Amino acid sequence: MGLRSLFGFFSNDLAIDLGTANTLVYAKGRGIVVNEPSIVALDRNTKKVLAVGHAAKEMLGRTPADIVAVKPMKDGVIADFDMTEVMLKYFIRQACRRNHLLSPRIVIGIPSEITQVEKRAVQESAMRAKASEVYLVEQAMVAAIGAGMPITEACGNMIVDVGGGTTDIAVISLSGIVYSRSVRVAGNEMDEAIIQYIKRKHNLLIGERTAEWIKIQIGSADPIDKPLSVEVKGRNLIEGVPKTVTVSDQEIREALSDSIGIIVNAIKVALERTPPELSADIMDRGIVLTGGGALLRRLDKRIAAETGLPVFIAEDPLSSVVLGTSKMLTDFKLLRRICVH
Repeated sequence: MGLRSLFGFFSNDLAIDLGTANTLVYAKGRGIVVNEPSIVALDRNTKKVLAVGHAAKEMLGRTPADIVAVKPMKDGVIADFDMTEVMLKYFIRQACRRNHLLSPRIVIGIPSEITQVEKRAVQESAMRAKASEVYLVEQAMVAAIGAGMPITEACGNMIVDVGGGTTDIAVISLSGIVYSRSVRVAGNEMDEAIIQYIKRKHNLLIGERTAEWIKIQIGSADPIDKPLSVEVKGRNLIEGVPKTVTVSDQEIREALSDSIGIIVNAIKVALERTPPELSADIMDRGIVLTGGGALLRRLDKRIAAETGLPVFIAEDPLSSVVLGTSKMLTDFKLLRRICVH
């Protein structure tokens, strides 16, 4: 057994999709080992971390005054440096349970329009969370790889990755990004729009978790065949007491229309800026949708109607980024070509 294969045998390499809403970790040879909300709960007075991930999400909006649930990522980038480090440490430790003494090499997906400072923040967080080497790759690129698109060929591929904090749009050919754009409108922005709409229309105050639940239950980007409605519990703003109102899919569509409009416009701009040869390829191959937002009812139909192009949803949209990132763990040549400096 050579040194290389010995190293490979012990290797603890990880691929991380450090998302605004969820963080996924893929361990080489073991698959996805962590898939948890990007949330940390801590005691405000002692600054002690009480929970991370699922356990912390359960506390969201339900904590006593001295416990706060923090979302360290905002719009796809680090908003709270210390908490991101705590969260990464926790997830890395979970992923490396078996050989926790080794420092893993880590590949992390980041949004395309991220500043040098934000890049450094991601890198330093991972290094301080005990990584031996950190490589950054663009989310849209790895989402395309994870969705099984032929990105190494000389043809245009268009990917739209609707995440929690950002929607990343890219046109890729020959393992390179021909055009990329990241808009800070995605799942979280949609939840916020639902909160504001219900507040305005029904005088009802609801929390983030309820808004997300409504979006999943009855949210849609285009009219649906069978009308849907849900009962929503919240606090009445006028009387100050808990109340229940019934909300329809049409109302939620109205609440989401601005967010969806921004995403659709960004896709149109991307198509306008794509070189004509590649546009022809995209007309044949269509657009691939990934990310949690791809699960919003009829979003694919709406994009298809507005662009006139075929739109496909990736097989497992929620894990496209982490699966694409994981391919970098075995294909070092490709990693060198696409990693961000």
